[in-house]
Amino acid sequence: VQLVESGGGSVQPGGSLELSCVVSGVTFDDHSIGWFRQAPGKEREAVGCISSTDGGTYFSDSAKGRFSIFSDNTNKTLFLRMRNLKPEDTATYYCTAGVPYGSSCLHYYNNRGQGTQVTVSS
Repeated sequence: VQLVESGGGSVQPGGSLELSCVVSGVTFDDHSIGWFRQAPGKEREAVGCISSTDGGTYFSDSAKGRFSIFSDNTNKTLFLRMRNLKPEDTATYYCTAGVPYGSSCLHYYNNRGQGTQVTVSS
């Protein structure tokens, strides 16, 4: 699996960003795809995903209502649209893809790209 994230940057609180991840080596039909983030000194947190099992999207509590996730299956690209960003959203964001398991796709599938940095500050 190869994953290449982009789209990060620095924004003020309340701002928006859209992240992209180009995925190769897996098919979206049978692999769930998602985003997780990690800030220095903090645990990895899955923030959103698209399940290949039911096609549904799932979000962490911290992301619900502010983040949306969608994919361009033709170009095998996953997007994370973030709005109303908060300083606590500051982290490196990664995408991940894997065979689904459990009742949710909010997992780290033991793969990631180089990540893209999101910084939210005034």
